[in-house]
Amino acid sequence: MSSRIAVVAGGSAGVGRAVVDMMCARGWRVAVLARGQERLDEIEALYGDQVMGRACDVSKDAEVAAAADAVVARWGAPDVWVNCAMLTSVSPFEEVDDAEFRAITDTTYLGQVNGTRHALRVMERGNIVAVGSGLGYRSIPFQAAYCGAKAAVIGFMQAVRSELIREGRPITVGMVELPAINTPQFDWARNRLDVKPQPAPPIFQPEVAAEGVMKAIDDGCREVLVGRSTMQLVFANMIFPDLLDQFLAKKGVEMQRSEQRDWGREDNLDGPVAMPSRAHGSFDDRAEARGVAVDADAARKALAFGGAALLVGLGALAGRAFAPSRRRAPEVAAQDHDRPWGYDHPPAGLEAPDAADRL
Repeated sequence: MSSRIAVVAGGSAGVGRAVVDMMCARGWRVAVLARGQERLDEIEALYGDQVMGRACDVSKDAEVAAAADAVVARWGAPDVWVNCAMLTSVSPFEEVDDAEFRAITDTTYLGQVNGTRHALRVMERGNIVAVGSGLGYRSIPFQAAYCGAKAAVIGFMQAVRSELIREGRPITVGMVELPAINTPQFDWARNRLDVKPQPAPPIFQPEVAAEGVMKAIDDGCREVLVGRSTMQLVFANMIFPDLLDQFLAKKGVEMQRSEQRDWGREDNLDGPVAMPSRAHGSFDDRAEARGVAVDADAARKALAFGGAALLVGLGALAGRAFAPSRRRAPEVAAQDHDRPWGYDHPPAGLEAPDAADRL
């Protein structure tokens, strides 16, 4: 068995469960933190001594502290800590009361804060990974609390990363920004639509997200963008935020409406739902099993340098087109000069999308 020790907060279902499965396939020992004891028992029964399940509400700092201490007592200091727990409500903001908004924020944002705090307390070296979302860069209607929490995670992790670099600690902090993923979230999230909610297409399987998490760990990436739609969303919002405002006002809610009737099922906002531990949700027939996972810094540089070269080229052409003509002496022959081609086109897959394609 590998000597590597990992903690996955929110690891009993969805993306977190897919991460646990990949880590266990590598032979790692994995501590899984989640609210539902029954799902934790299922994972322990499947993997035996390789998994340690710990019932824990990540929104409560004392419970996360106790879980971290339990992992150290059993196995020693973890090498990897992944914060993945989340809650959401598919609802108009004005219908979400203070308690509901705070519950989503406490788990989705403060859960990452609590996990990071105690990871830093017990870890000697290694990786802390925050599972985020493209919606942290570009919010959508009817998920204000969730989108706000994911945006807060980005700001928080940036501050922590700078502090660790300043201190010279051998711990890397990475973020993984996800597209729409086929997880049980859409089976048990609080919902005020008249139909069952769905991930806004294109939809990817949770293993695609888990590959992004493992890339952040293996390569020590600062940030990983998973899925073409996440790249389109992030970069389009940099260039066309006003167009996205208008598009999402018209289409953002409809994209979250499935064709399945909502059966009035229990939601998981106030406590775990009695469902089996699984990574996949109800949209296997529409979810893509493969997707890209790119280093966000490399993608930004490629876009920036490619875009800058394109602007320089366009500027040179405009200057040539509008430059005043000059009469040359007949005995002096005009001399041709080759203009370097440069990097006039961004790399394939990173073109700024049309407004209609950015999700």
